[in-house]
Amino acid sequence: MNYRDYLDIKPEVAEALAAGKPVVALESTILSHGMPYPQNLEFAAKVEEVVRSEGAVPATMALIGGRIKVGLDEAALEVMCKAENVGKVSRRDFAVYLAEKKTGATTVATTMMCANFAGIKVFATGGIGGVHRHGEVTMDVSADLQELGNTPVCVVCAGCKQILDIGRTLEYLETMGVPVLGNRTGDFPAFYCPKSGYKVDYAAKDEADIARILKTSSDLGLKGGMLVGNPVPEEYAMDFDYMEGIIQQALAEAEEKGVRGKEITPFLLAKVVELTGGDSLATNIQLALNNARCAAKIAAELAKL
Repeated sequence: MNYRDYLDIKPEVAEALAAGKPVVALESTILSHGMPYPQNLEFAAKVEEVVRSEGAVPATMALIGGRIKVGLDEAALEVMCKAENVGKVSRRDFAVYLAEKKTGATTVATTMMCANFAGIKVFATGGIGGVHRHGEVTMDVSADLQELGNTPVCVVCAGCKQILDIGRTLEYLETMGVPVLGNRTGDFPAFYCPKSGYKVDYAAKDEADIARILKTSSDLGLKGGMLVGNPVPEEYAMDFDYMEGIIQQALAEAEEKGVRGKEITPFLLAKVVELTGGDSLATNIQLALNNARCAAKIAAELAKL
């Protein structure tokens, strides 16, 4: 057996891949751990609709019943949005969840893995994981970064989550040889905010420009991925200094409660939603939809090359 024996590719996705049509991978952690039911189910439908509106086919990933699901039908989406026992699966958990037939939501790292298994080149997410604040002491570094250094998938995001150490995250990506592009911008976005104070490696003119770079990387057989920073639309952006104050409050509470490991990111994001009165979740939804649109355009341009 090999990885193909574990794959369940939705017929619509399989047909698109076989025909060389654009396909966009989507994660499921945002559904299971990012927002409550039924808001998450409504978001799942909306994000797939956005991908389709740009001429691409959506492929939401998940682990269900010992199978790698590449593209979810309505029943599977309902499971991922409604079930209470859905785990958050990163690379270290992947084989365990498949072997034990546990239901798992894919992170950035595992969505990249699933996309690569299926031959999907472009993936849209909200924001990537990265080096946590004080990561130089705790060594808390997301597996997303290692995956970006090893797996040839283009990840479209609104930067790394602002709860992280953005500067050290970019340094880590440089060490891993991951090119960081900006979609129509020279600034690396900070998730809720269009600018983080850091620059990208290359400001791409448009999605066609990004697709050409991705195609060239693929032609060369370069092993790692590519990160595209796509800023949150200005009308949904939040003030950087305001958000920094909120994040400091959330970090202090996490420290007080001893929250660690894979629980820290969901805890901080939930606390930020609470402290912003839900405004940060509304921004999160809009930036994720914006990233899906950008990824679909890149996939469509890539299909022409």
